[in-house]
Amino acid sequence: MTEHVERPPAGAFAPAPGGAPLGRQILAQASMEARLMLRNGEQLLLAVVIPVMILVGGVTAGEHLNLDLADTRPLVDIFTPGVLALAVMSTSFTSLAIATGFERRYGVIKRLGASPLPRIGLLAGKVLALLAVELIQMFVIGGIGQLLGWSPRPGAIGFFLAVLLGTAAFASLGLLVAGTLRAEATLAAANLIYLLLLAGGAVVLPLSAYGAYGHVAHWLPSGALGEAIRGAFLDNAIRWRDLGVLLGWAVIGTGLTARTFKWE
Repeated sequence: MTEHVERPPAGAFAPAPGGAPLGRQILAQASMEARLMLRNGEQLLLAVVIPVMILVGGVTAGEHLNLDLADTRPLVDIFTPGVLALAVMSTSFTSLAIATGFERRYGVIKRLGASPLPRIGLLAGKVLALLAVELIQMFVIGGIGQLLGWSPRPGAIGFFLAVLLGTAAFASLGLLVAGTLRAEATLAAANLIYLLLLAGGAVVLPLSAYGAYGHVAHWLPSGALGEAIRGAFLDNAIRWRDLGVLLGWAVIGTGLTARTFKWE
């Protein structure tokens, strides 16, 4: 004979142990990631200070030196979309790579792996944090651009797709670097790649400013992102070719990261 044991009613014991719903976990992780990124001086320098300096310096010096970019539109109209693209690259690639590299070194990601937050939740939290920081960047850089005389009339869909796919492409590449190299090597590699793409990646200046090399830069994620955002603001257009390049880099980066990323 089996003895019948009556179960206590639901909610009889408090507190009830267990993880929060996945959505709340992701939002909490995203909030923490965004706060850490904005509190870090180096990350703030990459995310806001350097892009603002390039925007103000580029427009001011360009007008003083009569910089010719083979475009009759004001320099501020050309520079501002490019600096917005640079801000996306700074945050989703360089800042993410450096932060993740040192999180691996100090065992932060390993400890998060023992929490109720699944790996997909950790990655989703990082992506949401990137988008939140990028939104702040857009307001700051856009506001300064308007003070310099910029009158934005963007194609909203083209701009949204460019930022979304650009974030996906550069975030996957940033995680690829951070997941395969040691923290110090990640710091050096991420900053070096950032400087190389800033100088020769056609992110701030249009492809026409690079002559024949522009045909090569067009296939870089930086050049594709810059052209897609410039197309949205300058021509109210959706640059499908550039978006396709960004999608290709995102797929390649995600595939390589999934195969090589080391969590500790």
